[in-house]
Amino acid sequence: MSKKEKNIKEDMQATEQEAVNEKNEQEIVEPTAEEILQLEKDKYLRLFAEFENYKKRTSKERIEFFKTANQELMTVLLPILDDFDRGMAEIKKAKDKNLLKGIELINNKFRSTLKQKGLSLLEVKQGDTFDAEIHEAITQIPAPSDKLKGKIVDVIEQGYTLGDRIIRFPKVVIGQ
Repeated sequence: MSKKEKNIKEDMQATEQEAVNEKNEQEIVEPTAEEILQLEKDKYLRLFAEFENYKKRTSKERIEFFKTANQELMTVLLPILDDFDRGMAEIKKAKDKNLLKGIELINNKFRSTLKQKGLSLLEVKQGDTFDAEIHEAITQIPAPSDKLKGKIVDVIEQGYTLGDRIIRFPKVVIGQ
């Protein structure tokens, strides 16, 4: 085979290869403008939905954080509230009206400030039914009456909530 024939043969093979490549390119379907638009719209909607979920989640976390941000401070202040209660009881025994009035003003202002920040007293009184989820039983004593069996006989320490969360459970004595 001569050099010329060899070149012709190579040219024919190259032309055939180009035809095959062209045919393959034609078989690959390019998306239409409408399909491209639909794909981009779908991407946009997914991204928008993801961003909305992110905003909702972060705002919910922020609200939860603000509700409980003061929890550590409030927990530290609870013994001071207990001391105020004990001090008020002793001052009432002393019958000094001016001293009692002054301490009551301070106590009320202190409690109202804490209430504004979300702290509230968990109401527990003698005769309430004991609930292990919201009360802490210190001890059990024989019930003074049949009505107080399985119920709260005495409240040793008051409980408090901060928002919806109990930060200190009331300590109670139960009748058996």
